Amino acid sequence: MGNGELMSDMLTVREVARLFHVHPNTLRRWSNNGRIRAYRITSRGDRRFKREEIARFLAELSPVKDNASRIR
Repeated sequence: MGNGELMSDMLTVREVARLFHVHPNTLRRWSNNGRIRAYRITSRGDRRFKREEIARFLAELSPVKDNASRIR
């Protein structure tokens, strides 16, 4: 698996914040508190989130079965 493929499976703070309908700072706080796992990339420490982990988190938040399909 190349680096490009790995990065295509990752979402940015802005993308995930839109999915959850929260401010990006809320998502950063959740990450800092361990509520949701972020992966740090680059020398700046930018956060990225694994697509499948976000889908699982969304599924846990909502009883609607099709909710996780929104991130595909």
